[in-house]
Amino acid sequence: MKLMLACLVLLLPVFGPVSSALAAEANYRCADGTAVRALFRSGVPMGSVQLRFAGRGRTVNLPQVLSADGGRYADGNMEFWIKGKTARLTRAAGRSP
Repeated sequence: MKLMLACLVLLLPVFGPVSSALAAEANYRCADGTAVRALFRSGVPMGSVQLRFAGRGRTVNLPQVLSADGGRYADGNMEFWIKGKTARLTRAAGRSP
């Protein structure tokens, strides 16, 4: 069973250069109030995203995976999928960000 956390309420567009020309950053606020900062990095052949959960002191790094639509980042425990101004965070049951 998977637990889904919809992170689509407020996307504060902060896309732009962070520490290099190949990085962008965005802030999300989930329906339950969780604040997530996403640092997107381009790479060859695929990129990655670093998710930082406000107030929890936890950072998760996810590799980019193939997606037919939007940007998708996943490992065996968590998936972060963005499309337009919305994002969806899905994690394995019993796992917290």
